Amino acid sequence: MDLAIMQPYFFPYIGYFQLIGAVDLFIVYDNIKYTKKGWINRNRLLSNGQAAVFSLPLKRDSDYLDVCDRELAQDFDPAKLLNQIAGAYRHAPYLPQTLPLIDRIVHQKERNLFRFLHGSIVMTCDHLGVTTAIRPSSEVSIDDRLKSQDKVIALAQAVGATRYINAIGGTELYSKDEFRAKGIELRFLKPLPFEYSQLDREFVPWLSIIDIMMFNSVDTIRRQIASGYELI
Repeated sequence: MDLAIMQPYFFPYIGYFQLIGAVDLFIVYDNIKYTKKGWINRNRLLSNGQAAVFSLPLKRDSDYLDVCDRELAQDFDPAKLLNQIAGAYRHAPYLPQTLPLIDRIVHQKERNLFRFLHGSIVMTCDHLGVTTAIRPSSEVSIDDRLKSQDKVIALAQAVGATRYINAIGGTELYSKDEFRAKGIELRFLKPLPFEYSQLDREFVPWLSIIDIMMFNSVDTIRRQIASGYELI
């Protein structure tokens, strides 16, 4: 069985969905510390030809809480976020097909950060035809004191994975020899460049999946998710 594990992100880039699509089981970390400067509750879209950040506002709380213990801010306005996205892509060819999905996601009643993000990932996968099983990490019983590579190996062993696929950014973090010693093959997924028209402006790569959905058909995105990467 092929396994991948990632933090939850808000409308992540296409490589995230390629990773989900490449495996049999995708585990999303919920019992890890929230990282303030990461991409858990924010991402980038295209606005007037430039990359611009959009985000989910969070309730003020301790920086030491796990992702599953964080909450969206009480004043979070889904309509305002939806209007920001719709305004940025008002001339995009696939706005009519994409906006209803974003509407459903941002108007979730859930205010727990992890469950909100988990719901958004599942709904986006459904929209794009990605059928991989997705589980929160807290549902897999391992020693919670484990960290980094040891934690990944323990999760892989717990679910019976024989191959672990990681995002390309983890090449310096994990050892293929260490995984092999535990009976697990380690591979890294490297997304291939995917350039498309962004209203005839200079192309801005690696934006949120929102950008790709606004400028490409679902069939095109499905093909890119299925084959637009290499495993190394």
